[in-house]
Amino acid sequence: MALPPPDPQFVLRGTSAAVHALHFSCSSQEPAVPVLFSGSENGFIHVWNLKTHRVDTALDGHGRKSVYCLETMGGKDQLLSQGRDQRICLWDLAEGRTAVTDSVCTENVGFCRCSLLKVAQGRWLMAMAAKALEEVQVLELPSKTSVCTLKPEVGAKLGMPMCLKLWQPYCGSQPLLLAGYEDGSVVLWNLSMGKALSQLVCHQEPVMSLDFDSEKAKGISGSSEKVLSIWSLDEQQNLQVYKTHKLVNAGISDITIRPDKKILATAGWDHRIRIFGWKKMKPLAVLDYHTATVHAVAFSDHKIPSERLLAAGSKDHRISIWSIYTQT
Repeated sequence: MALPPPDPQFVLRGTSAAVHALHFSCSSQEPAVPVLFSGSENGFIHVWNLKTHRVDTALDGHGRKSVYCLETMGGKDQLLSQGRDQRICLWDLAEGRTAVTDSVCTENVGFCRCSLLKVAQGRWLMAMAAKALEEVQVLELPSKTSVCTLKPEVGAKLGMPMCLKLWQPYCGSQPLLLAGYEDGSVVLWNLSMGKALSQLVCHQEPVMSLDFDSEKAKGISGSSEKVLSIWSLDEQQNLQVYKTHKLVNAGISDITIRPDKKILATAGWDHRIRIFGWKKMKPLAVLDYHTATVHAVAFSDHKIPSERLLAAGSKDHRISIWSIYTQT
């Protein structure tokens, strides 16, 4: 018999607004406190201390416009945030600082989260939806040099990019980009050639979120429909549908595969978090705590597996923290 789903390990309250973005920083070498960053609809970024379950710092850099993407760049002191004020901010949080050190204007009206990829020590690529509606721009950070602009072919009618994932097949290889579009397509882009290698229609509706496992060359995407699409990439860099998984209720806001590639979590419009085994898409648990849409899910990067956590941020202003690590 299946075990009943667990309760949250604890709940973080106090954002006073819907939570749209989450990012953990727990794996640092120094005996520092593990933290969770959350981005809210009211423009605040909260830095949560996971030992005290309280906010250590509240950052205000997006003019009270919703923050919907958070990433760290080599440790918890270098934070990147993206907001509806059409800015991507770089923060220096070392030694208690709360300063925005640099920013990039996206001039994009959508809510496509940018994607970061470390390409060398202190060097990152960042993909973001560009000013022109169908385009994606890739910059190098911290120099902000433009690497390329990815434009669909004339007549492609992909619509706006909705979600992005930069990745490298292996260290030192050419970075590639997976982009989910408004027409339901996922496209694989070669950055150095600036052209699309493969396109796959995965959904009837806009692709709301995707994640990709470069080891298995397999990805997953969700939309406003009742279906998760699992797709793979063959040796010729062609995308193909691997399988689909039907959901009970429609609408996925976020999907993330755990760093160990064993399980994945989805954030549902039906207020629920669903956990699947990544290998066979076996449903493992339905976490039912929130009273409104779950906007974001994130796995922690703790070094010790038993300490790993899952966080979910919701429209109900709460962040639920779950321990779903199993010994098996």
